[in-house]
Amino acid sequence: MKQKLITILFVFTVINMFGQITTTSKPDKTNYSNDKLPPNEAVTNKVISPLQKVTLDEEAILLYDYDGTIFSYDFDSEDVNWTVKPTDANTEMCANKVTIHDGVIYVPFINGEIFAIDNETGDPFWKSRLGNITDKIILKDQTPIINGGKLYITGQNQDQSSNLYALNIKDGSLSWSYKLDSPNNDIPVLFFDNKIFTQSASNVYSFDANTGKVLNQKSFEEAMTGKPVTDDENVFIANEKDVLFALTPNKLDVLWQFKLEENQYNIKERIFCQDKKVYFAAQGSTVSSVYAVDSKTGTQIWKTDFKGDNIEYITEQNNELWGYTRKGKLFKLDLTDGKLLLEIKLTSIPVSNIEFPDDDNLFYYYCDAGLIQYNLKDKEENVYYMRTSLKDDIYSAYIQLVR
Repeated sequence: MKQKLITILFVFTVINMFGQITTTSKPDKTNYSNDKLPPNEAVTNKVISPLQKVTLDEEAILLYDYDGTIFSYDFDSEDVNWTVKPTDANTEMCANKVTIHDGVIYVPFINGEIFAIDNETGDPFWKSRLGNITDKIILKDQTPIINGGKLYITGQNQDQSSNLYALNIKDGSLSWSYKLDSPNNDIPVLFFDNKIFTQSASNVYSFDANTGKVLNQKSFEEAMTGKPVTDDENVFIANEKDVLFALTPNKLDVLWQFKLEENQYNIKERIFCQDKKVYFAAQGSTVSSVYAVDSKTGTQIWKTDFKGDNIEYITEQNNELWGYTRKGKLFKLDLTDGKLLLEIKLTSIPVSNIEFPDDDNLFYYYCDAGLIQYNLKDKEENVYYMRTSLKDDIYSAYIQLVR
């Protein structure tokens, strides 16, 4: 009787999640990781309509607001095309990024839900939930990585652990999963060479991207909290303190390691590769710096310092490095020598990434008031979209031009 009651309660929970009975996916027979998932780690998915390619609405920009809603904003009409919210009404945080693939937007919400959305209409093709509505899987600082018909993402469990999930992008069902060591896996994974690379506590893993089989595991002295990146030959990942490691993709052997300046740390997602160089930014108690390092040897090419302010974000655009600091200082560096090309004190401090349209004189970012268009020629900050309500505990926001 007790077993029947538990089963009925679980089915009732699943029905409440999406308004109808959904299916609980099981790992494929070829899966070499978890062969069975408990209800609090299982994936449930609901297909609304068959997945198909969608034409890009290139007059739109996606705004993943810091209250947890995502919407499409039209530049021509200066109006909102559509808005999508997570199922849970109290999920009020933008903690992730989105990915556009074949005109479909894949958006993870902090409550463990993942939607596949038509970029033109906002209508969902499918909805999935990692975990269940009671024991939520937390999705934080994740970017859906899509390759080979699968979506890869890491979710944190409430039992002090986390799982790496591979979902089928056609319907959001589970392809495979793997239970990791640490609950604090809030860094996007890397797809490279038909492998998935991720970190968990002091370990770095590589998986077969198709089956989830663990190919290699490397242990380090410190927790590995950096975003893994590649130069198309090797993999680079930083620890939580002050060392960047270069690893071989096949065996995770250490090729070289680069130590930051004294009292600097925390590379995390401030890292990218280009033209066989690794560019990254480190924070510090008195000085934060942007580094350029040769990806083959680990030799420092240049370093640019920012005193009395921490670097929050960096990106590459047109062979130049852009970024901003915690106090709202926007900067542009020459990738060749690290020379400071531009420095602007922004009135509206960014809480998102920076997006660049085709016009070289413009860029966009999100602040606590809404979407800002900055005109480099006139040095003006224009509020393109103003939020109608304000939220005090701002975590982050994310924007993406549809293209």
